[in-house]
Amino acid sequence: MKITLVRHGQTEFNYQNVLQGRSNQQLNDTGRRQCQKLREKLRDIDFSFCYMSPLIRTVETAFILVGDRVQTFPDNRLIERNMGNLEGKSREMYDVKKYWNYDLNSSDFGVEPVRDVFARCQDFLNYVIKKHPNEHILVVAHGATIRALYHLLHHSNLRDNLLNVDIINCYCKTFEVK
Repeated sequence: MKITLVRHGQTEFNYQNVLQGRSNQQLNDTGRRQCQKLREKLRDIDFSFCYMSPLIRTVETAFILVGDRVQTFPDNRLIERNMGNLEGKSREMYDVKKYWNYDLNSSDFGVEPVRDVFARCQDFLNYVIKKHPNEHILVVAHGATIRALYHLLHHSNLRDNLLNVDIINCYCKTFEVK
């Protein structure tokens, strides 16, 4: 089985360096161009199914990437991390090292604890691996969920540095799952 992870294209909140969390932002023009460029790179891949977060920026990204040639499924386990009271605020207010520390598992300001993000991503992976054992699945999600899925698929030590991969807009990586 193969799983290709894609983060959505740029939104105005990304451009403005604002924490968007679960706010329902559309892609901006740059984000649409990023997705169209990625679509060209992925056009010859025969994905069996596409799973995506239900937020508009991921739905829009998925439809630019695969249109109607692949059956798509929204999945709430792929939704972005709840940023609590920090949503809509400047990224400078977000202590990334604190909120990505697996042992600390901080929920200050109502931010979803990192262990909860990993738990729902692991649940999603367990589901797709069992349901689609010999297929190629496209997953379109957000920075936090893609980061968690990346580490789970890499079998990373979750107590190590979880910030060692840069999940930029339209990040794309394919994993062989055995």
